[in-house]
Amino acid sequence: MIGIKKLIIDIFVEGFFRRWYRFVNNVDKKAEIVFMNYGFAEDSHNMTLDPSDEINRYPIQLYHQLVRAHDLENKDILEIGCGRGGGLAFLTKLLKPSSAVGIDKDPSAVEFCNKFWGKPGLSFIQGDAQAVSLPDNSFDVIINVESSHRYEDLNLFLGEVRRLLRPNGIFLLTDFRGKDKMPELLGHFDGSGLEIISNDNVTPQVVKALELDDNRRRDLVKNLVPRFMHGIALDFAGAKGSPTYRKFASGKWVYFNYFFRKTPALNVVRKDPYVWENRDSCKLP
Repeated sequence: MIGIKKLIIDIFVEGFFRRWYRFVNNVDKKAEIVFMNYGFAEDSHNMTLDPSDEINRYPIQLYHQLVRAHDLENKDILEIGCGRGGGLAFLTKLLKPSSAVGIDKDPSAVEFCNKFWGKPGLSFIQGDAQAVSLPDNSFDVIINVESSHRYEDLNLFLGEVRRLLRPNGIFLLTDFRGKDKMPELLGHFDGSGLEIISNDNVTPQVVKALELDDNRRRDLVKNLVPRFMHGIALDFAGAKGSPTYRKFASGKWVYFNYFFRKTPALNVVRKDPYVWENRDSCKLP
């Protein structure tokens, strides 16, 4: 009975998220929602932003903290799961890649991105993260921001990342999982053929961003969402006191960064797999 109940809940949640993304794309006529992540805040990471970007400071900082140690200038970059395109557009403006491509499964999001952000060197296409219709060895850098937790088959996705990266190309991932799901996730990473260079637990910084950004998120829900959906929308937005917020604040959910490299010599599965020991580290035994 418990298994059937969980299956029903999973089906409902999956259907809800698909419809929710479409709902946002339909109701947000003024492009008020161009980021759909939980954000990042820490005292040492206080970027100088253009006045037009200030309203999205914390979602922008989630992107920036992921890439800040890497030189993207004159590189070909791909974002898989680009959503509303604000993150990739910001990185393109700030870091001057040679080209930037965003992929999203939702055609309405892609239409919005091309209309609002598209320009020479920055384009968006509809596609599946688990079967990307682009040539092998096409990109120097691939990023994936708060998207992989929605994928049905993470191994297919990681295989596509490795296929699309050029030799020595890098993959930068930031996302979240339940703490109890981390060993399973690390098993997927282990068999990906990608070398893990570093990882970080950024849950406290995400919680801080949710707290600092709470008023803006609540205002968006109030202005864009029908009243009867406010509870669901506030949870989706990670508003303070919501189930989502409490899971991050309690450590039940872990938000992380991973930096991978496509190392040509790495053609075998590791025999000394990474293990998740606690909230703060992922170390070799």
